[in-house]
Parts: sequence; structure tokens; C-alpha cells
Amino acid sequence: MNVGELFDLSGDVALVTGGGTGLGRQMALALAEAGADVVIGARRLEMCEQTAALVRKLGRQALAVQMDITQAAEVNDAVDQIVGEFSRLDILVNNAGTFDFGPVENESLEEWHRVQRANLTGSFVCAQVVGRQMIRQGGGRIIQISSIYGQAGMDGALYTKDPNHLPASVSFAASKGGIANLTRALATAWAHHGIRVNTISPGGFPLEVNKDSFDLGTQENFLRRVPLGRWGNDSDLKGAVVFLASKASGYVTGVDLVVDGGYLAW
Repeated sequence: MNVGELFDLSGDVALVTGGGTGLGRQMALALAEAGADVVIGARRLEMCEQTAALVRKLGRQALAVQMDITQAAEVNDAVDQIVGEFSRLDILVNNAGTFDFGPVENESLEEWHRVQRANLTGSFVCAQVVGRQMIRQGGGRIIQISSIYGQAGMDGALYTKDPNHLPASVSFAASKGGIANLTRALATAWAHHGIRVNTISPGGFPLEVNKDSFDLGTQENFLRRVPLGRWGNDSDLKGAVVFLASKASGYVTGVDLVVDGGYLAW
């Protein structure tokens, strides 16, 4: 098999949760560019429709589905709709989630539960429901989206000059660390079903959702910690997601692929 064939996703059907905006949209488009038909799932249907339109412009089939990843019934309905439309589901990109940002001592238990539910519980629910379909099919690929803060604590001094109020994003970090180990557990549990499960952990990617955290001073502080000296851009996750979704990674499962410009290498 040549290199082009290894990365070719023609005939595959992918579901990208949280694919209506940001990195989720870019990963959805990457899968379409590699030949996959793509389903975009999120709570905001109008954003999913926008991404679906971009996928169709690439010559691939697309479907937008409204779903709350923390609700098993909604995820089940979405998977039934996908299988009814395409007859199969080969790839799941578990991207939907949320974050917190503030001093640990001020975080409420309600906020802690909100972040865990959206990030960790939602990833489990989607993986479980989609995994059942993949078992029936005889295999598939699941790609979970974690973060560099799933492997390391946040250096709050990068984000503020006030040493008495350092943000730590503890609930976010705990949930993302949980996702990385959920990946390893699923990879070993489902390997005999032909299901590969891996994680991508992005580093600094300025997005609409976190733009308030990245003023000029923050940018300068953060980039001093990045050996490559720049932010991640819209295309930096494309190669990673296509690699893990394709036959090119056929002997890869249970890994956490870090895409961070070298941030964790220090």
C-alpha cells in the first residue's frame, strides 16, 4: 500500500462532535479533504449546518445533527440517524467540551461538575454509544481531544500579573487528564473488536471561546514557553487527525499525540 492509500479516507463516515466552530470545524474539513463523508454534531445546529456546507463544497457528503453529548438518548438518536443515512460510522472525533478559568479557591462545586460532565462524561457517553456501533461493524477509530493541561498543571503566571489570583483551570485539567486515561482504557478494552482509540492533546490555539484569555502580554508570556515560538493555527491539527483516522496509524492505539509546538518538551 502506497502512502497516498494509507491516508485515504474515501468511503469512510466520520462524526465530529463540537464540529460547528474552531478546531472541530478544521478537523471536520481535514477528514473531508482526505475523502471521508462527515457528520457534524453539536448543540447549536446552525453552526453544524455551516460546517456541513463547507464539507459539501469539498465534494463530500455531510450531515448536521443536533445533540448534547452528555445525554445518551440524544447520542443514540444521532448515531441511529447517521447509520440510517450512511449505513455505517467509521470514525468518531470526540471534540465537544468546555473549560473553566480562574483561581482554584473560588471555583464552585457546581462549576467542577459542569466541566467534568461536559468534557469527561460527554466523551465517555459518545465513545460508548459509537463504540457499540463500531463493534457491530467489526471496527472503527475513535479520536479523543484532550489538552496539554491534561498532562501538566497550568502556569497561572502566564495569564496574569497578580500572584494572589493565579488561574489554574483545575477542573479542566482534571477532565482532560481523565480523557487521556479513558483513551488508554478503551484502547485495551476494544482492541479485539478492531477499534483503535487515541488522543490528540493540542497546545496553544487561540480560539473565539478563549480569546479573552489572550491579551498581548499573555501572548508574549505564553510564546516564550513554546520552542517553535508561535501559536497553533487552523491547519496544525489536520495532519494529526487524518493520521489517527486512517490506515497510516493502523498499528497505533492508546497513544496521546501532543500538538503543542514543543510546550511540554521543556
